[in-house]
Amino acid sequence: MTIASQQTGVSSIPQMKIYDWFDGPYPARVRIALAEKELLPKIDFVSVNLWTGEHKEPEFLAINYSGTLPVLELQDGTLIAECTAITQYLDTLDGNPSLTGQTPLEKGLIHMMTKRAEIEFLDAVSVYFHHATPGLGPKVELYQNAEWGAKMGEKAIRGMRYFDNLLKSRPFIAGDTFSMADIAVLGGMIFASLVKLAVPEECVVLKAWHAKMQERPSVQTWRALVEQGAPKS
Repeated sequence: MTIASQQTGVSSIPQMKIYDWFDGPYPARVRIALAEKELLPKIDFVSVNLWTGEHKEPEFLAINYSGTLPVLELQDGTLIAECTAITQYLDTLDGNPSLTGQTPLEKGLIHMMTKRAEIEFLDAVSVYFHHATPGLGPKVELYQNAEWGAKMGEKAIRGMRYFDNLLKSRPFIAGDTFSMADIAVLGGMIFASLVKLAVPEECVVLKAWHAKMQERPSVQTWRALVEQGAPKS
């Protein structure tokens, strides 16, 4: 696909709506994907304040039963939750699936590594945050198990070591190209930084990969969005 045809494809994409929170680690995954695909102008963002528990209120639970962010809403009212599902949908809109793979093999490997990034790293950091730290505060964290949270913190550290070793033999998480799997690991690194869960000193390859990822325009765009601060409304 030529650049001209890709731009034509993007221009024909209708406006969509995303419910998220400006600096959330999971919303970061979709915002980075949107920046990669140059689709940010096609999105109207609706803020759902994590810190006040808006995502657990009946009004939002009617939008997403799981009470999690982000959620994509199409013009016909269709709702798509879960970062992987949203990214897969967005990646095919312009006819150029650059984040989820072109061939069956690429698609399979990217999906596998994205799932591993979630289970072994990102989701483990999330459990650590909600159970081993004050999390989102007493209004939101109605039940906490500190021991379980600590175990998940240890699992996240093991996940960091796994990806550090993986990156010794490839430039990106799923192989030779940047993909949805890299964005998932970036989400884990963002969350780990927020909760001050340090990357082990010996994970020099993971740290180098992370530093290189900060140079990507999409990541810089996401960071600029965060620096704009919380919405006024």
